[in-house]
Amino acid sequence: MGIAVAAGALMSCSFGAAPSTLKVRPTGKVMADGMLMASVMDHQPNANIAPFGMCTTLSNPQVASATSAAQGVLTPQPCLPVTVSPWAPGATGVVVGTAPALTSSSTCSCSWGGVITISKPGTTTSQAT
Repeated sequence: MGIAVAAGALMSCSFGAAPSTLKVRPTGKVMADGMLMASVMDHQPNANIAPFGMCTTLSNPQVASATSAAQGVLTPQPCLPVTVSPWAPGATGVVVGTAPALTSSSTCSCSWGGVITISKPGTTTSQAT
């Protein structure tokens, strides 16, 4: 069981240098604590998940190239999230639109190896199970 995630939730990436804010489109029009609830399908780069400042993983080709040019000194580059699969797991008993609701225990993977987590869900009292 987790807390329902809503528009404006704070997220972090294991390889990002700064937090980011979740954007939710009003497709499901389900509210939690007066905010639009998110679903597991709210994982699109830039549309839902904004960059996390600077990226520090060598799996990111831009970071690897800059680090190589700096003779092996890790050289972070601007984060451009590459999320190709939905958040998991979602709520089993709450649906937003046609997809399971996003909960505070859900994670999303970036193709560069980062794990995106919810640090502040944007709601405080709404449970999504």
